[in-house]
Amino acid sequence: MKIGLQLFTLRDELAQDFKGTLRQVAAMGYEGVEFAGYGDIPAEELKALLDELGMEGFGSHIGLQQLEANIEGEIAYLKTIGARYAILPWVSPEMVAGGEAFWRDLITKLEQFGKKFHEAGLEFCYHNHDFEFALQIDGEFVFDAMYTKVAADLLKVEMDIGWVQYSNQDPIAYIAKYAGRLPLLHLKDFRKGNPGEQIDTVELGNGDLALNDIIAAADKASVEWIVVEQDRCANPPLESVQTSINWLRENGHKA
Repeated sequence: MKIGLQLFTLRDELAQDFKGTLRQVAAMGYEGVEFAGYGDIPAEELKALLDELGMEGFGSHIGLQQLEANIEGEIAYLKTIGARYAILPWVSPEMVAGGEAFWRDLITKLEQFGKKFHEAGLEFCYHNHDFEFALQIDGEFVFDAMYTKVAADLLKVEMDIGWVQYSNQDPIAYIAKYAGRLPLLHLKDFRKGNPGEQIDTVELGNGDLALNDIIAAADKASVEWIVVEQDRCANPPLESVQTSINWLRENGHKA
């Protein structure tokens, strides 16, 4: 498995110096990055920087509005930078408030988006939070229903394992359930606070997750990329992502 970083973790640093921040990520030893915006850099220019740094831009988080408004442009950008994965990362609380009707409509859209990406030779994925485990459709959590109802060649899993555990689900069981359909695993550690408290994301090794067991399960499930992500950092974010890759190396998971 390769070790990547979801750049949302460094959103403030990227806003100040996109290229310089990417250089720092490469110097830490991350093999690839997953984008959450491109800093208004033309695709050819970003591809040249990635090549210079020896990093893969393996995927990108793309919002629902962008998918609906400009999917062809998103496909063109991904292909230019050499990315393989397009990921829907989030839907808003206002959308989720629509309940079952919203999710059924979204699942139809996921299939449509997946067909477009598949035709372009790319893979389309969905990235979860906790709300996909708060409602059932046809006897399954929304998380599972979307993968039941959309064919595997049109929708792959980007599992955020921190949110899976936060939702009181078994991370190891969920990884095994989606073996072969799970190319990307977001490795997110957190400390469980009191009920109703916001998730307290921390550097790898500083939280409650059995990370070594999770990584072993991911390897068995043919995960391609372990993706470090920390939603909020108490420490400076660049320091946090350095701490996380150090933990991976110290525990035998070498980039």
